[in-house]
Amino acid sequence: MLESVAERHRGEEVPQAETSLDSKGLALESALPHVLSDHDAEIARTVNLVSVVVDSNEILSVCRLLKTDPTLRFDFLTCLCVVDYSDYMQVVYHLYSTFFHHMMTLKANVDTEQPHLSSVTSLWSGADWFERESHDLFGVLFDGHPNMTPLLLYEGFEGYPGRRNYDMREYTEW
Repeated sequence: MLESVAERHRGEEVPQAETSLDSKGLALESALPHVLSDHDAEIARTVNLVSVVVDSNEILSVCRLLKTDPTLRFDFLTCLCVVDYSDYMQVVYHLYSTFFHHMMTLKANVDTEQPHLSSVTSLWSGADWFERESHDLFGVLFDGHPNMTPLLLYEGFEGYPGRRNYDMREYTEW
């Protein structure tokens, strides 16, 4: 039977996670202010990940810069998701460099009433389905996307089921 961390360390101080990034993350964190100096970027870090928040109007140019800059080379979009904070939504891009083996998150806040953002499918073709899914579930419109047809929901579905304010109707299980 597996024992919990608390049981294993009963009476001892439980070990804590590292509060700083590894050498690659620290190098990334120190390189980003220089690379993004022309953009209003808020750079932060968690235990093991660098996070950057940029203005939604600059998302395409920042993504292009993160992909093409020789010191960063974020050539792989691992995930794109949306978080609904009620008064605004945040589109989160999880980026990875297959050359340097570092990763980061890029975030852009969008208005819940008119959620528009530039598509990044021209940079990462894998963004296609992520953006379509985000449109289906949250209503985010990705300007310049080549095919915004529904991916998960049927044509004519009303509402956005990923949003906090979506009315979850009662249903009967068969």
